[in-house]
Amino acid sequence: MTPVELSRTVLHSVRAAVADGELCVDLLPERAGVTEPGPGGCGDYATNVALRLARAAGQAPLEVAEILRKRLLGVDGVEDVVVTGPGFLNITLADSGETAVGLVAEIRRLGPAYGHGDALAGQVLLLRVPYEVRAEVVADAVVRMVATQGGRAEVDHGEPVNLRPVPAPEDPAPLGADAAQWALLHPAPHDRPRITADHLAQREANPLFRVRYAHARTRALTRNAARLGFGAEPGPVAAREVVAALADHPRILTAAAVRRAPDRLARHLVTVADAVLPFLPTVLPRGEEKPSAAHRARLALAEAAGTVLAGGLSLLGIDAPEHL
Repeated sequence: MTPVELSRTVLHSVRAAVADGELCVDLLPERAGVTEPGPGGCGDYATNVALRLARAAGQAPLEVAEILRKRLLGVDGVEDVVVTGPGFLNITLADSGETAVGLVAEIRRLGPAYGHGDALAGQVLLLRVPYEVRAEVVADAVVRMVATQGGRAEVDHGEPVNLRPVPAPEDPAPLGADAAQWALLHPAPHDRPRITADHLAQREANPLFRVRYAHARTRALTRNAARLGFGAEPGPVAAREVVAALADHPRILTAAAVRRAPDRLARHLVTVADAVLPFLPTVLPRGEEKPSAAHRARLALAEAAGTVLAGGLSLLGIDAPEHL
């Protein structure tokens, strides 16, 4: 179950509770947001929907949370629901093997548009930046990210400045286009970027290399699988870390766009790469092994990871190589 699907499931439980008279709420929320559990939380995701509904329902948040907890426990794909704090619902999803099927199918259907939404629909953001290379690069990435959420961003050099990341200590151009982009976008805006040759090193210590290498490996697997006579097909896969990283992509992309923070997206791509790289050696048959449904499912998950990596790199203005 993806975060989007889980949000719909929670909202469906709210509507069902209202329809059955367990909750008396005149105006239902349009969304039931799910996020990572906060301090004191547990499980895969948490939602504050019970807290939001309590006043309108005339009930204590814990009472509302308990009503929704019982309903969510009967939903396919939900393993456990725990109420914490004043009324947060902490949801543990069922095994990621089945969850991977819907997630991979969604990524295959949407392609590079996976994670796009309407959080900024109809909004026009004016980015006022100084005449400085890092500010220009960050603003350029923000324009692309805002567009993924239905908004539009315009860049201006007027005052007062509202987007001013710490400037680069020197000209990043000698690093080349891709490494220069990464050097300026990967650090948080308040951190001074490092303009060093480390960004060009093809080794594990370089996060840009890991991200691009992970993408290139997924493309190589597709080519090699074709030579072996099989292709990708979504199916159950036991790869919880990969599934969790891919499922989190829409939330991260939305947050990066809303907060004008391309560094969030860059760090998420590193998370995806670090999750998928140990998984990739399991994709193709070994020795005398024949391609099976499991191999096709693993290939589909690997390709989905490649799609997310390529889409994220593109938003950052960085090339996603087919070969590396």
